[in-house]
Amino acid sequence: MKKALIAMSGGIDSSVTALLMQEKGYDCIGINFKMFDKSDALFGYPLNEYHSDVEDAQSVCDKLNMPFIYHDASLHFRKHVIDNFIKTYEKGGTPNPCVQCNKHIKFKLLLDFADKYGCEAIATGHYAERGFNKEDGRYYIKKAKDLKKDQSYFLYCLSQEQIKRTVFPLSELSKDEVRAIAEKNGFVNAKKSDSQDICFIHDGDYGRFIREATGKMYPKGKFISCDGDVLGQHNGIINYTIGQRKGLGIALGQPMYVKNKNISDNSVMLSDDKNLYENEVNIEDFNFVSKDKFSGGVRCTAKIRYRHTEQPAAAFQTGDNEVKILFDQPQRAPAKGQSAVLYDNNGIVLGGGIIV
Repeated sequence: MKKALIAMSGGIDSSVTALLMQEKGYDCIGINFKMFDKSDALFGYPLNEYHSDVEDAQSVCDKLNMPFIYHDASLHFRKHVIDNFIKTYEKGGTPNPCVQCNKHIKFKLLLDFADKYGCEAIATGHYAERGFNKEDGRYYIKKAKDLKKDQSYFLYCLSQEQIKRTVFPLSELSKDEVRAIAEKNGFVNAKKSDSQDICFIHDGDYGRFIREATGKMYPKGKFISCDGDVLGQHNGIINYTIGQRKGLGIALGQPMYVKNKNISDNSVMLSDDKNLYENEVNIEDFNFVSKDKFSGGVRCTAKIRYRHTEQPAAAFQTGDNEVKILFDQPQRAPAKGQSAVLYDNNGIVLGGGIIV
């Protein structure tokens, strides 16, 4: 019998993934990674949520008669995700921690443990599809059937070996269908709500988190206009991201947004909405997925953040791992540090990288 290692987060997506893998004929092992200690006040979790994820993951494994492994990955998570998150904000960027986690921790550890326990496959609860192109011998990631839940954006960073060995059982299901399966099978987490975007900042206060994590006080500085005029005082450059309007703390008689952050002089540039739009976006650390390179310009659609509706564009390879995107129409507030992901007209991920 084929063996599979299942990433068990404690939520309903991973729980249903485990069930479906068993139904596919796999002998399954569940694993839960401890990424951080929810009892640490730094992360802002309510007292009653310290233990629920691990207990829920083990409960489902017990119900399905699956062995359960618990692994403390918090040191790796701190180094590759939290420290990167902080440094990116300190350098004026807007990080994407889910991508960093998938790239440096989750899928790497899953394959390590899969090899240790003799598992041919790994499976996760991501809403995405895996495929294989016989013509060029490359594996690829494709959008899930439920486009509202599609998570292919976060998976552009996977290697060919990781994609080859990963199964995404939820690719053809909607979230409602997944929840119905969990309820039908009496999973303890069947009514559990989805996790928020940044799992390690429960209260959403990024500025507070960074200050407490580093012990630093980030100095106030100047809000300036595109012409260099001083508009007011900001409360520390880490508290702002490109395109932000709310929380600026100043009244200027018209809606104003963060256009740029200059670390060298600790200034934050504000503009009206029309000045936030850009035609050109440059990417580094580009990972080619369905193709191994771009020959000339490639027509595609591109997303410059997860909640962004992908837009028609042309992509040009400008270096070994560097790509330039030229959008057909200007796009609002591309942010340094966020991921840009390119798709073909069939919803297949061409690749992606970090906006510079």
